[in-house]
Amino acid sequence: MKLGLYGLNMGAMADPDLFVAAARAAEAAGYDSIWAGEHVVLPDPRTPESPLQPQHPTLDPVVALAHLAAATSRVKLATGIIILPQRNPLVLAKELTTLDVLSRGRLIFGVGVGYLKPEFDAIGVPFHERGARTDEYLAAIRALWTEGKPAFEGRFARFAGIDAQPRPVQRPHPPIVVGGATEAAFRRAAAADGWYGFNLDVDTTARHVAALKAAVAKANRTTPLEISVTPPGRQPIDLATAERYRGLGVDRLIVTLRAREAAAITAEIGEIADRLRPLLTP
Repeated sequence: MKLGLYGLNMGAMADPDLFVAAARAAEAAGYDSIWAGEHVVLPDPRTPESPLQPQHPTLDPVVALAHLAAATSRVKLATGIIILPQRNPLVLAKELTTLDVLSRGRLIFGVGVGYLKPEFDAIGVPFHERGARTDEYLAAIRALWTEGKPAFEGRFARFAGIDAQPRPVQRPHPPIVVGGATEAAFRRAAAADGWYGFNLDVDTTARHVAALKAAVAKANRTTPLEISVTPPGRQPIDLATAERYRGLGVDRLIVTLRAREAAAITAEIGEIADRLRPLLTP
């Protein structure tokens, strides 16, 4: 099982000194990846569906991970997740390619459709189109990354007679991981490289993995699909619980931290890795 760390670009971790120290501690402790989430804006005042207070600091995931690319050497750098329909797909593809090149091939591209309508309204993207835009934008980014002469014709994106160099270091492209717990998300994941479930306990994970496997079978996929899950809250996860996740087919646990001070953050990162060491991929 792999071990990831979530949220280093948010809250107290938005402080650059804590951010870098935590990333280096995670790399030294054997974590395979660091995951940075996204909200461009948050409703003010907070609405029931919003996960955070509007004053909660959140750094842009691509920029933050590019900073970490210079501070680390091995750990994977994952967007977990980027709200794809809010982005211009060509501009985002260039940003992600740059991150993959600067990190020498360590990018994991995690995407989702989003769920906060006030955020979409503020950005100017129709909320009801977010699923269709996500499908098109994924196809457009893949075309830009993999085709010798990139071209795409869709409702929301279209281009031809262009090129974008360099290509990502990882070929045919960086791993694409789809987040979400809907039928559409499972369908997208079945056509991608992985799935990311956020804030899921073991029982909920079991239901979602079953639905994901059904989507994989429907897509006639024959290659493995990597499954990553963040357990709920900031409660420490023990070895027995981690084993239950692994038994469901979870390949990576992406944990969150309770600590907020530098020394405690570093200590907690090491304690989690030590606790789960018997399960971790060397």
